[in-house]
Amino acid sequence: MSPKGHEDRIHGSKYPLINRFQEYLGEFVYGGIDGSVTTFAVVAGAAGATLDSAVVIILGFANLIADGFAMSVGSYLSTKSEKENYKKHENIEYWEVEHLPEKEKEEIRDIYRAKGFEGEILEQIVDTITADKDRWVDVMMKEELEMSEETKSPWAMGGVTFLSFLLFGFIPLLVYVLDYLKLMSADSPLFLYSSILTGLVFMLIGYLKAIVTQTKVIRSMLETFFLGAAAAGLAYLVGDVLEGLFS
Repeated sequence: MSPKGHEDRIHGSKYPLINRFQEYLGEFVYGGIDGSVTTFAVVAGAAGATLDSAVVIILGFANLIADGFAMSVGSYLSTKSEKENYKKHENIEYWEVEHLPEKEKEEIRDIYRAKGFEGEILEQIVDTITADKDRWVDVMMKEELEMSEETKSPWAMGGVTFLSFLLFGFIPLLVYVLDYLKLMSADSPLFLYSSILTGLVFMLIGYLKAIVTQTKVIRSMLETFFLGAAAAGLAYLVGDVLEGLFS
């Protein structure tokens, strides 16, 4: 399927919920990737060190809250900075249009001359664009500075990141919480159950990532799964080695 066809499917009725929250889906996916991978790495490291459920829960929730909050703050500040940077350059363009109109008009002429327009048509384009100050500045922002205004809310971006981190990051801890609450049998293979649940989460996130990046679904799912498994395997190995050194 062509990228255009894939895009039509995303924005069409096949994904009504995704269509509604499309602009925040990418942040939701990447927050989920970090949440599930880092928390499962903590769980794997604790399992390698043969720590009990209470310790796994403490370490896991400490990671969830601290790392989730740090990620959400980073997302908030990044989006806020983009909006402020755009506004700063936009104000500069308004000043130049107001105080240096001939220079700015010549820049518009140069931009569209480079696109192949000339003669009377070129002058009509220049006159049409420069007749409206807002349109003039908008063209300068897009064509000269190659900047587009950030429409997403910094607060929403931070909130989506934090929520996604908590939601997906909690899954690796679920069986340990159930075990601590005495809702699992005493001989349950907790790390195995956690691994299975987390593996399913990795596959789900890989599927969502394929929608965001418009790549092949199976490839994205397997890529996310194996990267998460590699991180967990490394954490398990470190935990096992350290437990052997200090026990």
